[in-house]
Amino acid sequence: MPVELPDLPYPRDALQPHFSAATLDLHHGHHHADVDAVNARIAGTELAELPLEDIVRRSQGSLFEAAAQAWNHAFYWQCLHPRASGEPQGALAERIARQFGDTQKLREEFNRAAMALFGSGWAWLVQHPDGRLAIVTTRNANTPLTGDSTPLLACDLWEHAYYTDFQNDRTRYLQSFWKLVNWDFVGAQLR
Repeated sequence: MPVELPDLPYPRDALQPHFSAATLDLHHGHHHADVDAVNARIAGTELAELPLEDIVRRSQGSLFEAAAQAWNHAFYWQCLHPRASGEPQGALAERIARQFGDTQKLREEFNRAAMALFGSGWAWLVQHPDGRLAIVTTRNANTPLTGDSTPLLACDLWEHAYYTDFQNDRTRYLQSFWKLVNWDFVGAQLR
C-alpha cells in the first residue's frame, strides 16, 4: 500500500496574505517529491504495508530522510489554518502558562530557537512523557516522532517554506506563521 500525498487541508490560496499560493505550490511540490521518494524506496519491501509513521521510525538513510520529510510536512499543514484560532485555549493554554508564563513568551522562545537553527530544519513545540512542554529544533528531516516526545506544533525552517514570500527573512516568515497557527489542532495533540 503506497504512502499517499494528503491534500492540503485548505485551498492553496487560503493562507494569503500571510503565505502566498505560489509558496504553497512550491512547498507542497516538495512534499509530493518526498512521498514519491518514499514509495519508490519501499516498493516490494516489508515496509510497503506500513503507515508512514512506522516507516519513519524503522528507516534510516535516504528512506528516513524522505519519509520523515513527508511526515513532517503533513503534520505542518495541519498546524496552519486560514482562520487561525487566535490564542490557545483549555488544557493547552494552562500548560503553556505553566511552562512559559504566557503565549507571548512561548512565541519569543520558539522564535529564538528557530532563528538560532543554522540551515534547514524544523522548530517544534513538543510534550515530553512527563507532560512538560518544550521547544526543540531538528536539523534537516529529523523529527521528534523518532523519540519519546509528542510533536504538538511544527514550523518548517527549510528555505522552500518561505523564500518565495520572504526571501531570506526568516523573522518575517515567523511573524506570518504565528498568524496562522491552528491552536485547536495543537491542543488536540496533547496526551
